[in-house]
Amino acid sequence: MSDYEYDVLDELYFLISFQELKSNVGMEDEEIRPVLTKLHQKGWIKCFEAPDEEVKEEEVDLEIDFRKYSYLATKAGLKAHTGTA
Repeated sequence: MSDYEYDVLDELYFLISFQELKSNVGMEDEEIRPVLTKLHQKGWIKCFEAPDEEVKEEEVDLEIDFRKYSYLATKAGLKAHTGTA
């Protein structure tokens, strides 16, 4: 896991908007997008369009829509973050 992946996962213990996540980790859009893509490919994060509306796995588009999602770590992501995976 890269330092960037670790830092992003560190913010995803609770649902967080893209703008808040970006602000908290101090990364620009084009720096954070590949990190989110990699974490999603690993199954370590979920994407939400609203607090109670998870985006279906096959409908997630992190190339175009990454700014409009909110994010949350999955159980696997939390385990990877804490080193218990």
